[in-house]
Amino acid sequence: MTSDLSAARPPARFVRLIAALAALAAFAPFATDMYLASFPDIAASFGATLGDAQLSLSIFFFGLAVGQIAYGPLIDSFGRKGPLCAGVATFAAASALALFAPNMPSFIALRFLQALGGCAGMVIGRAIIGDLFVERDAARALSFLMLVQGLGPILAPILGGYVAAAGGWRAVFVFLTAFGLLCLALAWRLVPETLPPAERRRLRFADTLRTFGSLLRRRAFAAPTLAGGLSFACMFAFITGSSEAYMEIHGVSERSYGWLFALNACGMVAAAAVNGALLRVASPARIVTAALALGALGGAALAAFGAIAPLPALVAMLWLTIAATPIVGANTMAIALGQAGDHRGAASALIGVTQFALAGLVSAVVGAFHNGTVYPMTVAIFVCGLAALAVWLLGGRSRG
Repeated sequence: MTSDLSAARPPARFVRLIAALAALAAFAPFATDMYLASFPDIAASFGATLGDAQLSLSIFFFGLAVGQIAYGPLIDSFGRKGPLCAGVATFAAASALALFAPNMPSFIALRFLQALGGCAGMVIGRAIIGDLFVERDAARALSFLMLVQGLGPILAPILGGYVAAAGGWRAVFVFLTAFGLLCLALAWRLVPETLPPAERRRLRFADTLRTFGSLLRRRAFAAPTLAGGLSFACMFAFITGSSEAYMEIHGVSERSYGWLFALNACGMVAAAAVNGALLRVASPARIVTAALALGALGGAALAAFGAIAPLPALVAMLWLTIAATPIVGANTMAIALGQAGDHRGAASALIGVTQFALAGLVSAVVGAFHNGTVYPMTVAIFVCGLAALAVWLLGGRSRG
C-alpha cells in the first residue's frame, strides 16, 4: 500500500481519482433522492398505489445489498476495473429500459437491476481505497470521497424536483441514463486497476463463504462494520420519513422539500470536511466514539421532542444528528478494511451489504409504521443510533 495523503495538499491525480470514485458512488443518492417526489406520478402512470411506488425504493436498497455480496469475490478474482465498467454499463442500460416499462412489476424489476449495476461503484471504490492506503490515510481518503459524494444528496432532490416538474418521472430516468454513461467514461479513463494479477484469487464458492465467515468472526472487523451500518440506517430512516415529515405534516411544497433535504446533505458534507481535519490529530477509533455518542444524544432529542417541535427546530435536530453519518462511515470503513488483510474486496462487499440491508430494513419499518406523525422516523433514528454506539463500545475499539 502507498499513501499520498501525508502532504497538506493532495496531488492532482489523487483528486481526480477521488472525484471519479465519488461520482461512481453517487448512483445511490441520485437513483433514490431524485425520484422521491415523483412517487404519486409514478403510481398514477402505472395505475398502481403509492405503496407500490414506495416498494420500488425498498427493492432498490435490497438490490444494492445483494449486488455488493456478488461483487466482493468477483473483484478479488478478476480485478477492479473490468467488473466496475460492467456494473456501470448495467446501471445505464436498466435506467434506459425503465423508460419503457409497461407496468409496475416491470418497473420494480428494472429498479432491482439498476441497483445491481449501480452498487459496483460503491463496493469497488472502497476496495480501491483499501488497496492504496493504510488505515488513517484510508479514513482521510474516504472522507474526501464522502465530501465530494455528498454533493449527490444535495443536488439530487433539488434537481429531481425541477426535472420531474418539467418532464415527469421519465425525465428523471433520462437523466440517470446520461449520468450512467458519463460515469462509464470516467471509470474507463480515470480509474486504475489496483489489484495486480499476481494478487488475485481463484473464484470458488466454498472459499468465498469461508472468507466471509472468517471476516465476520473477527470482532475487530464485525464491530466497526455493524456500527457503521446502523449509523447509515439512521440516514435512511430520515430519507424514508422526510417527505411525510416535511410535506404532509409541515405542509412544505415539493421544491421546498428538495431544499430542506439538501440542507441536511450540506451538514453531511461539512462533517466529512471536519473529519478530514480531525484525522490529523486523533485516531479513527476515537473519532468514531465521539461521533456515535453525539449521534445517540441527537437521536434521543429527536425521539423526545421531534413531534412537538416547529419545522425549524425539527430541521436543526435532524441536521445535527444525520451529520454524524459520514464521520462514522468513513472511519468505521477504514478500520474494517484495515482488518481484512488481502480480502479487501470481500470486506468491502460485507460492509456494503450490511449498510444497505439495514437501510432497507429500517426503511421498510418506517414505512410500515406510518401513522401521520414523525415518530416512526425519529424513533428509528434514535434506536439505530443507540444500537450503533452499543455495538461499537462492546466491540472494544473505542479505546483505539
